[in-house]
Amino acid sequence: MNEFTLLCFAAAIESLRLANRMAGKELYQWVTAGADGEPVTCSVGTSFSVDIGFEDIFRDDVLVVCGGTNVKSATTPKLLNWLRRESRRGVLVGGLCTAAHTLAKAGLLDGRRATIHWENQDGFIEDFEDIELTRSVFVIDNNRFTTAGGTASIDLMLKFIGQDHGAELANAVADQLIYSSIRTDQDAQRLSVPTRIGVRHPKLSQVIHMMEANIEEPISPSALAENVGMSTRQLERLFRRYLDRSPKRYYMELRLQKARNLLMQTDMSVINVALACGFASPSHFSKCYRSHYETTPYRERGTQGPSA
Repeated sequence: MNEFTLLCFAAAIESLRLANRMAGKELYQWVTAGADGEPVTCSVGTSFSVDIGFEDIFRDDVLVVCGGTNVKSATTPKLLNWLRRESRRGVLVGGLCTAAHTLAKAGLLDGRRATIHWENQDGFIEDFEDIELTRSVFVIDNNRFTTAGGTASIDLMLKFIGQDHGAELANAVADQLIYSSIRTDQDAQRLSVPTRIGVRHPKLSQVIHMMEANIEEPISPSALAENVGMSTRQLERLFRRYLDRSPKRYYMELRLQKARNLLMQTDMSVINVALACGFASPSHFSKCYRSHYETTPYRERGTQGPSA
């Protein structure tokens, strides 16, 4: 797709190339496809020639869609029609990075489990409520697969290589890639809370987990403190000591971050974004948003437009 993420594309192709090299024979072949066979621009602005246009492929082929930035504008009717046609012919179809959005738009993930980059999950959930979204690095559900993007392409390809030709070859490919920790579909995308915030304090991690899980209906600081067996004052001191901000401020930043994701990734109205992020009124939401991002939600939507 136009503006595809270069890293996840290269990680997938290189894994297959190394499988051929380590096996000493051609186990995998690939061709690149794009609309009308025209060059496609990647996420860093470089143009890539493709081998074919949206042509019929063989039933025993695997169709891998590589997404990236501005996935909504790159999800064209022509691409959707091609994906639907090929899926009806029984082709195994998957998406790397934000291409899960495109597969979902084509109806190819209905009734299935899927994943997408953590930054795009809020928008995906709003657009496709009936798809079971996970936070795994990759998901394989029957004849569909999706990845979170980035190096998750390596984990997915190592999974396929291991299934096709054994764990020994998959491990040899990982060694060639200097990839010392192979993840499975049970591994989460994001670093743990303690790693992300640089603090290993169990009660602080518990509170942050609760905050992240309750954005639409925020929990009061007193209730958060009670849930971890602390007083409100102790919780305040804990946040001040380790994060240099109050619990209320940290919670607000989480809610505003989700709001920004929804504004930039979905077509939700500003009012609905406000409600989804726990704000009782659009005016309060706009005031908080302006204070944090130095622009209003309406201007953010107007200048950026919806993209994933």
